[in-house]
Amino acid sequence: MNFLAHIYLSGNSEGLIIGNYIADAVKGKQLDLFHSEITKGIILHRKIDTYTDTHAIVEKSKARLRPVYRKYASVIIDILYDHYLAVNWKNYSDIPLFEYSKNIYGLIKKHEHILPEKSKLFMQYMIKNDILNAYSNLNGIEKVLKGMAQRTSFESNMNLSIKEIKEYYLLFEEEFYQFFPDIQQYVNQEINIV
Repeated sequence: MNFLAHIYLSGNSEGLIIGNYIADAVKGKQLDLFHSEITKGIILHRKIDTYTDTHAIVEKSKARLRPVYRKYASVIIDILYDHYLAVNWKNYSDIPLFEYSKNIYGLIKKHEHILPEKSKLFMQYMIKNDILNAYSNLNGIEKVLKGMAQRTSFESNMNLSIKEIKEYYLLFEEEFYQFFPDIQQYVNQEINIV
């Protein structure tokens, strides 16, 4: 799961949303620097990642890409699953994706003063390129993958994966449909525990 799914799975809690957004930029004892609800969001993000990375259906999706993209298959699938969430957004929310995205950008900007530097920089890029809405079409996905490929320290070729995405589009979509109710149920349980 990438940004859209992490944020969506946080529900309506500002703290969970912000924590989920900044989680990858928070290391070790930095967790203690944040309000408890934000800390819960960071922990929830990590649990979502672990659950997703070890789920049998997600593994099927990754296995299709792993021979060519190796460790980056997980990253590609995270982005692709956000695409299917965006494309089918009306099945998950009564708020149109454009409006939802605008609200999320405003919420993140409102908390800019507490964001780690890496999250602040990405916030600017995310808003400028309207990343949450970009997930809703394959051109946007290709652009996101190109941006990520440029930021990797090794040659990832993630930008070329659009070929396999198009070739196996319906298979990936079916796997997303099978997986997403599982992650929703898991997160609903975790929110009550975290």
